[in-house]
Amino acid sequence: MKIYPVILSGGAGTRLWPLSRALMPKQLLPLVTDKTMLQETALRVRGWPGLMAPLVVCGNEHRFLVAEQLREVGITPSGILLEPVGRNTAPAVTAAARHLLAEDPEAIMLVLPADHVIEKNEAFRLAVERAYQMVQDGSLATFGIVPSVPETGYGYIRRGEPLPGVDDCYKIERFVEKPDRNTAEAFVADGGFYWNSGMFMFRADRFLAEIEQHAPEIARAAEQAMSSAYRDLDFCRLDEAAFTACPSDSIDYAVMEHTRDGVVVAADIGWSDVGSWSALADVQQADAHGNVQRGDVYLDGVSNSLVRAESRIVAVVGVKDLVVVETSDAVLVAHKDQVQRVKNIVDHLKVQERTEHLYHTRVYRPWGFYEGIDAGERFQVKRICVKPGEKLSLQMHHHRAEHWVVVSGTARVTCGDSVKLLAENESTYIPIGMTHRLENPGKLPLHLIEVQSGSYLGEDDIVRFEDVYQRA
Repeated sequence: MKIYPVILSGGAGTRLWPLSRALMPKQLLPLVTDKTMLQETALRVRGWPGLMAPLVVCGNEHRFLVAEQLREVGITPSGILLEPVGRNTAPAVTAAARHLLAEDPEAIMLVLPADHVIEKNEAFRLAVERAYQMVQDGSLATFGIVPSVPETGYGYIRRGEPLPGVDDCYKIERFVEKPDRNTAEAFVADGGFYWNSGMFMFRADRFLAEIEQHAPEIARAAEQAMSSAYRDLDFCRLDEAAFTACPSDSIDYAVMEHTRDGVVVAADIGWSDVGSWSALADVQQADAHGNVQRGDVYLDGVSNSLVRAESRIVAVVGVKDLVVVETSDAVLVAHKDQVQRVKNIVDHLKVQERTEHLYHTRVYRPWGFYEGIDAGERFQVKRICVKPGEKLSLQMHHHRAEHWVVVSGTARVTCGDSVKLLAENESTYIPIGMTHRLENPGKLPLHLIEVQSGSYLGEDDIVRFEDVYQRA
C-alpha cells in the first residue's frame, strides 16, 4: 500500500462553546485525552505500513498552532495547505488532490477530519485495508459506521449489494439526511444503514474526474487556487481570489451522492464526531453516578452530568442530566437534551459583536501567548509569554503606550534606536508611536506583565515593519 492521509483541520466547532472558539476550535483542543484531537488523528495513522506523512488542510489563522501541535508529537507533515476562507470539504479535498497528484500520479487519499474520535484503532486499520482493495480499481469509498444507537444527529448511508471478494463492502444505494427518532430506530433495526462518518478513500485522479463531472465550478476554482498557490515559510497558501470564489459544498453533496462508483465500507471502530457536549460525555469514562468531570470540580448529589472546570473550582449540587462548562470568561449550563442549541449562543454573540466566540482570554501566537488580566477605560493589563529564541514583530501603535515588567526570564527590547536587555523585576516604557520589538534571547520562557494605556487598545492598532512569521 501507498496511501496519503489528508487531514482536514477546518471548522469552528460552535456546538462545543465555550471551550471551542473560532481561533481555538475543537480539533486543536485536548478534549478526550491529554493530546489535542488533531494530534490524536495524526498519531492514529503513524507507523502503518504503506501510509505516508499526512497532508494537512487548515485555515490561515490556525497555521502556527497546527504546525506546533504536530511538532510536539514528532510528526512532520508532507505539507500544510492554507485555506484563505472556509469552503467546506469538497474544495479542500480537491486542492489536496491536485497537490498530491503533482507528487505522485498514483496517489491514493485517505481523507480524515481532524476532530473525530476512533477508539478501536486496529479495527479502523483493517477497514482502511478493505477500502484500499476497492479504490484501486477506481471506486470511491466512504466509511459507514455500524450504528450502536438510533442517533438523530448523524446522516445515514443505505447499503446496496455486497461487493465480491472483500468483506463488509457494499455499493452505496443512497444517502439519508439526519432522521427523526422513529426513523432512526427503524434504520438500526433494519441493519442495512450506517452512520455517515465523513471519512473517505479514493485515488486522487478518480476524485478529480468525478468532481469535474459533477461540480465543475468547484473543480475549476480549486485548480486555479492550487496552480496559483505559493510558499510561505513551511506552508502552502492557496490563491485567495480563486479559493474565495469557489462554491462551498461537502464531498457528499458534490460527488458521493452522484457518482456511480461509490462504495461503503462497514466499520465498527468506536467512532464519534464529538459534535456536542453530550457526544463528548459519551466517549469519556464516567464515574459510578454517570458523571464525567474534568478540572477542579466538586459534585454532591449529581448524576449523569458532564462538569468541566478550566480556571477555577466549579461546585454542582443536587442536579442531574446537565452540562456545566467553565472557562475564564464564560460559563455554560445546559440540559443534556438541549446541547444542540449551544450554537445559538454563538450566533447571539456574533450579532452582539462580542468576542467570546472568537477567542479565549489566552490568545496563542507563533511566538508564545498573551492573556488578558484586567481592563477598564483607557487601560488593559496582559500577561505575555515569549518562547525561547522567539520574537514579536518590529511594530508601533498609533493610540497606545505600553509598560513592560519582566517577571521571569530575559527580555531584549528594541525601542526606537535603543536596544537593551531586561532581567527579572526590571521594566521599560514604550511611548505612543515608538517603533519597538520584544525578544526572548534566553533558553527559558520569558514572562512579563504589559500595561497598555491610551485612547484605543484594539489588537488592530499594530503597524508591522518586520516580522519573522510574515504576518501582514
